[in-house]
Amino acid sequence: MRELLEAGVHFGHQTRRWNPKMKRFIFTERGGIYIIDLQQTSELLQEAYDFARNISSRGGSILFVGTKKQAQDSIEQEAARVGMPYVSNRWLGGLLTNWKTITDRIAHLHELRRLKTEGQLDLLPAKERITMLAELEKLESNLGGVADLKRQPDAVFIVDLKKEQLAVREARRLGLPIIALVDTNCDPDEADYVIPGNDDAIRSCSLIVRAIAKGVAAGQTRVTEAELAARSNGVANGSAPTEEADAPATAETPAEGAPAGAVAQVAVSQVGEGQAPPAEAAPAKG
Repeated sequence: MRELLEAGVHFGHQTRRWNPKMKRFIFTERGGIYIIDLQQTSELLQEAYDFARNISSRGGSILFVGTKKQAQDSIEQEAARVGMPYVSNRWLGGLLTNWKTITDRIAHLHELRRLKTEGQLDLLPAKERITMLAELEKLESNLGGVADLKRQPDAVFIVDLKKEQLAVREARRLGLPIIALVDTNCDPDEADYVIPGNDDAIRSCSLIVRAIAKGVAAGQTRVTEAELAARSNGVANGSAPTEEADAPATAETPAEGAPAGAVAQVAVSQVGEGQAPPAEAAPAKG
């Protein structure tokens, strides 16, 4: 829970810029800024973690999406760390709903990669080589994160529902579950697994993205343990792992006897009367 506070996950948008549907996740308002109830954030983050773990334990994939500057690095690094596809630059229309066209473009990306690796592009006339290298760079930027995706993902994890509306609409159209970091200006009904929190601070985004990636890794660990057990026991279906992988540290429960809303009250005290939140934790949200 302390990590959530230190990362500024509790800082919402200014009160004049909010979505009324987020009211149930707001603890209070202080200094013109909504303070998100971190007790709920912690509990819902655990649910999202468990869902991500279950998806990966079945060999499924989760598409990580975050094209805003504050989320790009963590989306790329954490998704790559656990072998999940990601979109961090720009969402291409039809990425999910026009899968045939996208797979053709991915195949072309792999072909250009091969030609470059083998030095074939160096044999082309200068103008043609420059054109193909520029095309490769563009494809890497837009599709590099999904280059190894063989089929549509089983779920989508999104940072900032409002910014990623194309991704939201395509996922909803296909009935794909959506996990999302949802700030006070977003519509929580657009996500199946809502994680109320600040989506405008680098530390907040990084913390939540890392927690979901940990869930994926935990599921992958369970698969590996089951496979090892199956080999040692000589049975096809294997046996259940004996240990659960570590849950996200951010889902830590309050000390026994702590009053309801105590964590959120600490968050409020950090802001203080008329005092703006730290610049990095809660940048100006217009």
